[in-house]
Amino acid sequence: MKRFVFLIFTALLICTFLVSCSGNQPAESNPETQVTTASSAPKEVNDVNDKETSEISTPTESDGSSILVAYFSATGTTEKLAEYAAEALGADIYEITPAEPYTDEDLAYYTNCRADREQADPSARPEISDSVEDMEKYDTVILGYPIWHGQAPKIIYTFLESYDFSGKTILPFCTSHSSGIGSSAENLHELAPKSIWLDGERFSADTSQNEIADWLDENEIGAASDVGRFDFENKTVLLNSGYEMPIMGLGTYSLSDEECYNSVTALLEAGGRLIDTAYMYGNEAAVGRAIRDSDVPREDIFVITKIYPGEQYKNPEKAVRDALDKLDIGYIDMMLLHHPGENDVNAYKTMEKFVEDGKIHSLGLSNFYVKELEEFLPQVDIMPALVQNEIHPYYQENDVIPYIQNLGIVVQGWYPFGGRGHTAELLGDPIISEIAENHGVTSAQVILRWNLQKGVVVIPGSSNPKHIRENLDLFGFELSEEEITQINALDRGEKHDWC
Repeated sequence: MKRFVFLIFTALLICTFLVSCSGNQPAESNPETQVTTASSAPKEVNDVNDKETSEISTPTESDGSSILVAYFSATGTTEKLAEYAAEALGADIYEITPAEPYTDEDLAYYTNCRADREQADPSARPEISDSVEDMEKYDTVILGYPIWHGQAPKIIYTFLESYDFSGKTILPFCTSHSSGIGSSAENLHELAPKSIWLDGERFSADTSQNEIADWLDENEIGAASDVGRFDFENKTVLLNSGYEMPIMGLGTYSLSDEECYNSVTALLEAGGRLIDTAYMYGNEAAVGRAIRDSDVPREDIFVITKIYPGEQYKNPEKAVRDALDKLDIGYIDMMLLHHPGENDVNAYKTMEKFVEDGKIHSLGLSNFYVKELEEFLPQVDIMPALVQNEIHPYYQENDVIPYIQNLGIVVQGWYPFGGRGHTAELLGDPIISEIAENHGVTSAQVILRWNLQKGVVVIPGSSNPKHIRENLDLFGFELSEEEITQINALDRGEKHDWC
């Protein structure tokens, strides 16, 4: 979903003209632009430790269906922020595409180029190549544009004059290198005089998705602030795909068929609803069997599975179908690439097709870090809803976690107790043990709660029903800032598994 097209300004243009984030690049527009939907529419030592998260598999109902994010973007900057807004709101998105795309020459400001002439002509109304279907269904329009010569491009005027915005709320935003939105928004008011105009905002090219979400929340638009933020009351997090996922669950790594069946059964009986498995674990069938044998409605359970590099990345369609067949639970709540590898982009794009067919609800990645994400994300169409990496007090990823979260992606931690061979040391750490004693809980519960309070979903593994219940019992206490700081100080940068 994110294409991450970044601005390229020439030094001359920055000095002479644009305050605009749209710079002097040709319009990156699709001549077949149409309205699209932005979202699919969401203790002591434990026997096994692993990775993953999730729960509820029903798209969240919100006023996102009555919100349209409309934007014009000549270079991709406005587009990126518009996509952030649409994902945060679960809203539809529409690109205002000129019938005659802008070229480099058209945007060579102060040369009497096309953009110069249009901005100087009060009557200029560039033609738009497509239209919004069912505009009447939208109550709110988020309107984005770059700044050209201090104002909105004239194609925005065309857009506003093409529909009846009576009674609709319009919240404008502009992308600009330095200037504020200023009179550019006010000058648009007369084009839709019967609408409710909210004060607009200027954003720079490096604005994060969280900043966009906060801005929308401040303006009380939809449920923007809910995306990616933990709901401790309901014990879920809203994904950028529009689905809700539990924030704690069960990892099934290294559990045999029978162990896995019994552990999943114990989790479901204890009220847990998030289960993580993978092709390489060899227990997808056991997960599916336990779910089918339970009394818990399928739609209340969130299942994550993964495909593995090598043969599965070479033939991803077969890999996905094999997972669907083994689980035999109708659909997969989330599918991940197990880690970077040859053909990973092609494998992900194949999974995207299954999302379109409704067989997979959300997509994600495992063992991807900043460098890998920077290379991978521009090549795919659906923004991952989750990245799961090794995270525990001795390996905290405090630089990686905010980077991922700022993209609007939820972070999930595997090996929360350090992994096999390290669990006893971590659970016996004097700092953690003292904090646990002060709260009357186990060291495992302290570690899991620490993760939750930093916005990391947890999927500890265990075949012990007692430990499974303990790992879900994380809401009767809260760590203080001082205790969080004490645990943060334990970071050794000590990775215990996949590199």
